Amino acid sequence: MQIIASAISLNVDDVTASANFFEQHFGFREEMSAEGFISLSRPDAGFNLIFLQTGLKTFKPIQMRGHRADGLLIVFVVDDIDQEYLRLQSVGVTITTAIETEDWGERFFQVTDPNGVVIQLVQWITENVETPV
Repeated sequence: MQIIASAISLNVDDVTASANFFEQHFGFREEMSAEGFISLSRPDAGFNLIFLQTGLKTFKPIQMRGHRADGLLIVFVVDDIDQEYLRLQSVGVTITTAIETEDWGERFFQVTDPNGVVIQLVQWITENVETPV
């Protein structure tokens, strides 16, 4: 098998609100859309981000049709976490989880889009990190 592309597909109530949030704050661009569907891309992301209208009649498997995107994180590893934190704060994005650094070197914070999709930005810090025992 050779994988030639990747995507994450999320059911949300308001596809346009999520798409606009990712376009405005994370530089994604609409690649294609139809009723109840928007696919976003970004050259450096490595995947397409797809939003589907919750309850979309064409969604398969049928038993998952009414489920919403919850219980997951979309994670972007960035090269300057502090700069991203300040940038998003400066444009009024509500910070869901304030910036913090874990003992193993993961420095991160979280924001949430209008449909409750949690986005975590991460930078791996290698200096002065305690090694877990």
